[in-house]
Amino acid sequence: MSTFANEYTTRDGLDLARLLYSREVSPRELMEFAIAAAEAVNPRFNAFCFPRHEEALEESARSTLRGTFGALPFVFKDSGLAAAGHRGSIGSRLFTGTLSSVDSTLAARFRDDGFISFGRTTVPEMCMAPTTEALQNGGPTRNPWDPTRSAGGSSGGAAVAVATGVVPIAHGSDGGGSIRIPAACCGIYGLKTSRGLVPHGPAKGEGWGGLAVHGVLTRTVRDSAAALDGIAGMEAGAPYASPVKPDSYLARIDEEFDRPLRVAKWTRGWDDIEIAPDCLEALGVAERALKSLGHQVVEAPLPPLDFSGFVDALIDVLCANAATSVNDLLAANPRVDMREALEPAILDAWELGNELTATKYVAAINTFHRVGRILDSYMQTYDFVLSPTLTRPPAELGEFSMACDFRSLRRRVANYTLSLALINASGQPAASLPVFRNPAGLPVGVQLVGRFGSDAEVLKLSAHLERETRWADLQFVNSVTQDRCGERRRETGVAEASSGG
Repeated sequence: MSTFANEYTTRDGLDLARLLYSREVSPRELMEFAIAAAEAVNPRFNAFCFPRHEEALEESARSTLRGTFGALPFVFKDSGLAAAGHRGSIGSRLFTGTLSSVDSTLAARFRDDGFISFGRTTVPEMCMAPTTEALQNGGPTRNPWDPTRSAGGSSGGAAVAVATGVVPIAHGSDGGGSIRIPAACCGIYGLKTSRGLVPHGPAKGEGWGGLAVHGVLTRTVRDSAAALDGIAGMEAGAPYASPVKPDSYLARIDEEFDRPLRVAKWTRGWDDIEIAPDCLEALGVAERALKSLGHQVVEAPLPPLDFSGFVDALIDVLCANAATSVNDLLAANPRVDMREALEPAILDAWELGNELTATKYVAAINTFHRVGRILDSYMQTYDFVLSPTLTRPPAELGEFSMACDFRSLRRRVANYTLSLALINASGQPAASLPVFRNPAGLPVGVQLVGRFGSDAEVLKLSAHLERETRWADLQFVNSVTQDRCGERRRETGVAEASSGG
């Protein structure tokens, strides 16, 4: 039997919630472990920002257990999601210290389901890169498996927080792969939900022309399913209808499929973009697991779409959003020198966005909608699509530096992330599955894409593959975090608890 302090970093959220409800551990004790773990991790990996440790300790001490998770330590991504009492920056020196005075709908749902946040996690500037290396963060967010490589982006800090065991569940968002990229880089599970399923309001109705969604990153599928039970569902006044929600996503993941599934496998890239052998090997692991489960996997042609044209449309929409955000701040603070505060690529995006015509923006949105129709038609032949999450293993730090023009940056991003933003355009659910480690020991993810609104089925098949590939055996074990939690246990005298699931 190991001490609870050492087990804390490997237990999932539902197991910790069970301990809370059975009174084997208190909310304050859990928060102390989480903060101790964050303090141990951050000097090495730089994943946390805008801490509110004292406030979180006080909140946990007076909290009553509620929702699925009771009083579970949690962190919000520094992506601008309003959460009362939380400062943020969207990864930018221009926006640093922005304070939320009220909760967004999603933040309120997280609180109601038993999450207590003790700070935010790092992002690239304005969440517009596949790595997390914003100057605002004082250095890059590093990959736990290899600190010379990126943890991914834009939910890079959130992925590190989960992979290293600081929290079992962390808030993330995905506008072009920003949950799936860091999940693949850090060897954890990341689900991008269907458009409209998780609320954006009330201050906003959508992000990036309908591409962006909110969600969580986790180590286990069941934690993602349980979290979605608490946060998903219709929001009054939302511009997109929410897909039909089952009574419980968590209850669905242990069900069997009523027939063998037909799964399309993508092994090529549009415009002859190369896919690394490690990523194809990971795809093979998932394919063999699906076949052993009785499903059919077929080598399928790519959907017939203009990939380069889509990338250009994505760049236009990102530039328009960058310009809007910066201009809103300048209207309130006209003396701010944004040319000194913004990194070169984002400054370029701001300038391009200010030059963008209304007709070009509408054309970009129409391109998104066209991609959605093409992919929806394609999916009528298949139940799921299986593809590499990224075209190669985690990028080296500095490879996607913001010290360049925005268009060239985003075109290089498209070669790295390939199909991810396309799935944002179509609104389909998709998850990155941590099924493989390459010979260098780096995680390599595989993407599972479902039909629009089939989030329950994506979670269910993910859970089946989780068991079949035994990906829990491949996850990161952080002895530094466990040692620091052990010190916290000795300081507080927390009792041992028996091992859970």
